[in-house]
Amino acid sequence: MDNEKIKEEQINIKDLIRLYEKKKEKYKGEAYRHISELFIEVKGLHESKFKKKYGENGEHEQSWKSFKGKNLEKLIEYIIKDEVNNLGLEIINGNILERKNGTNLDEKLGKVKRNILVDFGKFGSYMPDVDMIIFNPENSNIIAIISSKTTLRERIAQTGYWKIKLSSDVLTKHIKVYFITPDEDGTLTNRKTPKKGRAIVETDLDGSYVLSETNIEESDKVKMFDKFIDDLKNIIKNNLSFNDK
Repeated sequence: MDNEKIKEEQINIKDLIRLYEKKKEKYKGEAYRHISELFIEVKGLHESKFKKKYGENGEHEQSWKSFKGKNLEKLIEYIIKDEVNNLGLEIINGNILERKNGTNLDEKLGKVKRNILVDFGKFGSYMPDVDMIIFNPENSNIIAIISSKTTLRERIAQTGYWKIKLSSDVLTKHIKVYFITPDEDGTLTNRKTPKKGRAIVETDLDGSYVLSETNIEESDKVKMFDKFIDDLKNIIKNNLSFNDK
């Protein structure tokens, strides 16, 4: 079967947002803790529609993993977008900048892309692998970048690498690098006996925020997701680039 032909739109982000809003009605401010539960509920429907279209021999798990990864970041973006906008900031999916070259972006987003490039000397400049970018629309300066995966093992070391690269350049060292995750394998749960993924967060990233029903041992860098916006407010107060024109 040609995986390029798989239409993952059989269930889309609008369906997930609708289900999330139902979680909000039930759990209020704790709805973020039920993201994994939401995807479990959706998986059965996704599989049913997939098999109806591609038969019992279709590679559903591969399709599901791709669907879940892409839509987790879209759902997180949806959850935080209004509050980010209320702070005078904007958020954009990194894929939008990655797919387009500078001539296909408007002036604002063209500057955003230039402001996040990592210089590899004679080998050129490249965007970090990032899911979301928070920036000041007045000057296109980057405030923070966010990676989002269901577990840390999928990308945490890579995210730490990009933080180190951004920190090594005076033009990008102010950019905060965050990881938002349901932490479905419990990597971030323990502080006193940390797993490798938590050690990377604590030493190399600016922080990680957890969307989980399980309480974690919090620290200055590892917190439950409901702390994210308050921390972003503090970043703005202390980030001189936010007001630079």
